[in-house]
Amino acid sequence: MEAEVILQRSAKRLENARRVVIKLGTSTVTTEEGKACTKRLESLAQSIVSLKREGRQIVLVSSGAIGLGAAKLGLSKVRMGDVVLRQACAAVGQSLLMHQYEILFSRQNARIAQVLLTEEDFTDRNRYSNLRHAMERLLKLGVVPIVNENDTVSTAEIQPFDADGKRAFSDNDRLAALIMSKLEAHVLVMLTNVDGLLNSAGSVISLVTEMNPELKALAAGPSGKGRGGMVTKLEAAEIAMRAGGLAVIGNGTTPNVLDRIFAGEALGTSFVSEKRLGGKRRWIKYAAGVRGQIVINPGARQAIVDRKASLLSSGVISIHEEFKAMDVISIVDHEGHEFARGITNYPSNEVQKLVATAISLSGKLKARVLVTRNNIVLND
Repeated sequence: MEAEVILQRSAKRLENARRVVIKLGTSTVTTEEGKACTKRLESLAQSIVSLKREGRQIVLVSSGAIGLGAAKLGLSKVRMGDVVLRQACAAVGQSLLMHQYEILFSRQNARIAQVLLTEEDFTDRNRYSNLRHAMERLLKLGVVPIVNENDTVSTAEIQPFDADGKRAFSDNDRLAALIMSKLEAHVLVMLTNVDGLLNSAGSVISLVTEMNPELKALAAGPSGKGRGGMVTKLEAAEIAMRAGGLAVIGNGTTPNVLDRIFAGEALGTSFVSEKRLGGKRRWIKYAAGVRGQIVINPGARQAIVDRKASLLSSGVISIHEEFKAMDVISIVDHEGHEFARGITNYPSNEVQKLVATAISLSGKLKARVLVTRNNIVLND
């Protein structure tokens, strides 16, 4: 009964949503042959314009550039590990993608804008703020911003893992969620080639109110043509939930899918949560680039986790990599587990001196606050 009530409330939120981010996956944008799926895109463009005419502001995040570029170049398959070739395909395909959207939206007398972003537009707080100002102005002008990661100059998205084996900037799913969070949009809709998050029996899970390991285990590997698969969609949905918004994963091939979702019809999987992180804390946890690492002792970890204390220099065991003051750093326990992130008050060379001095004086030196408590975000 409780789930039914939440779904009813979610349907009402969808009907009333004024600012929306819609993400189209590669499988929605292109055909099996890598060409633009014109008929499907035309229907989606009509739905987006219809939603705009209802008074909503729409941001469209679109994949598909690499696939379109590969088809134009006569390449049947582009390996994930061939980053330079994927950059070349993106350069060719991005203009094709935007040309297609220009034709389709012009038929509806709607204006569009191309917005190409890199990881630094999110990791640098000033650029993160500038991005919002530009997007706000476009929306006020009645324009539909069409966003993609700038794959030609940034490999963070098309290179699935970084040098340490960790997930990099990821897919357009995460990009869409970060934009949704920054613009304080009400809804994030991600359209893909499946009906939603499926359980082990293959049935759609209609509602998710809390992300947990069991749900993440249901998300299989990446889809055939795209890079995201269900894993990054769940990561994106979690960001949307923590931003206080609503996320929906639906099937882009379903007829009139957007009209039906925003009319409150129960399609796909809805993600909704009452928990919310503030803007700066969301940036630290999800958007900021981690520039270094501080390893701390058990006592310092307990003080941060249990007593909501700041990180003091007296609790540091070691530091790794260089960072500047006001960079976001990883806070790791003595067993090597990252349990928090935070904005450091000191650069790495000064932290190193403070730690060395404290050790040489047997801890008699007054401890300095390296990371203030309100700049620390614990991992779930």
